[in-house]
This record gives sequence, C-alpha cells and structure tokens, in this order.
Amino acid sequence: MKSSKIISTISVLRSLPSLLLIALPLAAILTGCGKKQTQPNIVIIFTDDQGYGDLGCFGSETIRSPNLDKLAADGTRFTDFYVQPVCGPSRSALLTARYPVRSLGWSMPESEITFAELMQDVGYRTACIGKWDVSNRRPFIERMPNNQGFDYYFGPLGANDSDKVTFHENNDAAGRTNDMASLTKLYTDKGIDWLKENKEGPFLLYLSHTMVHSVIDASPEFRVEARGNLYDDTIEELDFHAGRLLDTLDELGLRENTLVIFTSDNGPWSNHEESLGPKHKGQIGWGTSGPLRAAKGSTYEGGLRVPGIMRWPGHIPAGRVSDAIISSLDLLPTFAKLTGFEVPADRPIDGFDQTDLLLGKSEEGARDHLYYYCREEFQCVRQGKWKLVMPDLKVFRGYVDERPSGKIELYDLENDIGESTNVAAGHPDIVKQLLELAAQAPQLDDPTKLTYINPPAPKP
Repeated sequence: MKSSKIISTISVLRSLPSLLLIALPLAAILTGCGKKQTQPNIVIIFTDDQGYGDLGCFGSETIRSPNLDKLAADGTRFTDFYVQPVCGPSRSALLTARYPVRSLGWSMPESEITFAELMQDVGYRTACIGKWDVSNRRPFIERMPNNQGFDYYFGPLGANDSDKVTFHENNDAAGRTNDMASLTKLYTDKGIDWLKENKEGPFLLYLSHTMVHSVIDASPEFRVEARGNLYDDTIEELDFHAGRLLDTLDELGLRENTLVIFTSDNGPWSNHEESLGPKHKGQIGWGTSGPLRAAKGSTYEGGLRVPGIMRWPGHIPAGRVSDAIISSLDLLPTFAKLTGFEVPADRPIDGFDQTDLLLGKSEEGARDHLYYYCREEFQCVRQGKWKLVMPDLKVFRGYVDERPSGKIELYDLENDIGESTNVAAGHPDIVKQLLELAAQAPQLDDPTKLTYINPPAPKP
C-alpha cells in the first residue's frame, strides 16, 4: 500500500512540467479576461508652420477642415495654446518640458530626457514618424529618435528648405525625395501601419509633419488652381489624412482610450514672402495668424500661439472652448499623471501638470505664467491676461520685420488679442509685478551652448 502511494506521487511529480505548460497560459488567459487597459494611448499630430487662423474651427473662411473641426467638436479647443517661435526649439520644448534655453532646440543633447523615454519605462510602445529636427539635422546616432525613447522612427532629421528631404528608418538611411506633395500621405500611411501593428497598446505615436514648412505642395486631387492658394490646398490635404488616422483609431476600437492632441510647431511663415513666393510659382505658400500680431520667429503672439485641440472621449469634455494658458511644455508632466511615470527630479522642469484642465476639473489650469524666448534671449512674459514685452531687445530672426519698440510694452490680451495698444503707462503696478516675474526667467546656463541649426565648429 505504502509503495503504491509512493509510485502514484512520483507519477504526479513527473507530470508537473506538462501540467504547468497547460496551466500557466490558461491562467494568463483567465487573468486577462475582463482586464481593461488603464493607461491611455496617446497620438500627437504636430504640423509645421501652421498659423493660428488656419483651420475652420479657428476662424478660417477659406480652409475646409471638417476632420479637425470634428476633432475639436468632440473634444476641447484651446485658444491660448503656446509652443516656441521656430522649429527645433519647439520640438525640444515639446519633448522635454524644458524651455529651449535648457533643452537647446536643434542642438538637444543626448542627456535630455523625453516623454517617450519615460513612457517606455511604464510599458508603452513608441513611434516617431516625420520631422525630427533636434539632432542638428544630422545623423548623430546618440541624438536620433531610437536613442531618445522611440522604438520606431521614420522620417527626415531636418526640414525641406532645399526642396528635398532625406529619410531615415530607425538609424539607417532610407532614401530621399523632392516630391513634397507625397509627404503627408506617406507619413500618415506609416502611422496607420504602425497603429495596426501595435493596437494592443499602450502606445505613443508622435506624427510630426513636414507640411506646411518652406517648400509646400499638395497632391493633385487637393489642388484648386483657380484660387491660387497652395497653402490652403496643403492644409486641406493634412486635414484629410488626419481624418484617415482618426478613422483607423475607430476601426481598431481604440477611440475611447486614446488621447489625441493636434497642434503646430510655431506660427505661419507669412513674414517670409519674398523668399517663399518664387518657390511656389505665384501661388500663396504661407498661412495666417488670424487675429494675432506677427508670425513665425516673433515673440508677439502670432509667432508661438497656435491651434490646440485635444480629444479623449469620456474624459475630456466635448464641445468645450478653453482660454486657459497651456503650452506644449505641459505635455510631459500631464502624461506623467495619466500614464504613471515619474517626472525627472534631477533637472528643472518648465511644464505643469494640466490633467485637471484637460478633464474639465479646472477652468484656469495649472499654468500661471509663460516665458517667451527668441534664440537665447528672454523677451516677454505673460501672466493671466497681461503680457509684458521687455525693453532693449537685441535678438531677432532675420526675416522678422515687425520688432518691438525698444521700450517696455504691456498688452491686455483679453481685450486686445492683436497687441495693438501698449498700455504700460496706465498700469505701472502690473508692469512692476511682471518685471519681478521676468527676473525669474530661466537663462542659458552656458553661453557656448547656442540653439542653432548647425552645431558650432570645434575650437582649434
């Protein structure tokens, strides 16, 4: 009797490996049943040089943008959404939540920590498709997307100023093209394919378009030659392909748990017509700042206040319009709250957690003030409805022809969105308050670190 029990026990023990092979997958299946993904998927659609007035929902009377208008109707439209005045600085600020005097724009070093890196740490699959523009437009491997938090990359490292782009796929060169009209569809196709491959989530897709920067074009089916406005044609094509991407989220059943963010990197290049005009054969190739003053490169509102739209069904209120101050700098801290990563504690972070603003729990939001920079020079500060322009400014982009007076300027943006009337003389107390805030603006910690497109030549 004793020996038969021993034999039976031995048989069971010998069978354990086989039983475990069956039981473990079954347990995983049963555990997964009913398990709901709690971290939201995140999709960022980032256009280039698109002005504040260049969507129907932001007041355009000439551009048809039904898909992005619908995105705004289904979510929240932010009327006071801020980026940086030009391409590279806007991207380093977006990715790191640090002003370009810290994150260094086109020269963003490997040591900067992007939200993509932090999201990888909490289980996200990540992709960057399109214009990178924070590695000095060169294939410095340690500063390319794969080493800055993105599992997959496809796109050009820089801009299309020379009427062509050179692609990289991950770290490898992947050809080039001078067909600017093909880019919006190409990037969107890549984005859709990646979404289908990674639909289980959680995922981050950063879709950074080349259009409508510098040399623009639209596919034949979107060109309306009679109106002579290639810019409007190109925006309408962007809207169409944004719609395709949004439709894909619906088809994959991802709409309800995906936060979609749409914005632009800076204002329109409408102050560069002499250079851009000949490139577009008499067609209009630049956008409009709508009611805002100035355009790309300027620290007046038209340079860095852009369309901002966010949708997350069941979380972000639909049909809302918010005039709270919010910036691309705020995305990283907000993503931290929504996805579960820790905000880096070893460096200054200039963004604010805007979760309550997004979810409709706050009308004012977490951001009390905003600093404005041109290259390394601090130029303006906004707090509430008041904006102060500093005196004796010296740094300007060459194409910016509308420059400050050299004296202190104060604008009431609530009642004078176009910054037409300097009211500094009538509000000395506000000027004093904002000058005290201006004294706290972050400064470039090392004057040799400049946010130029091309890296400085090494010293002999």
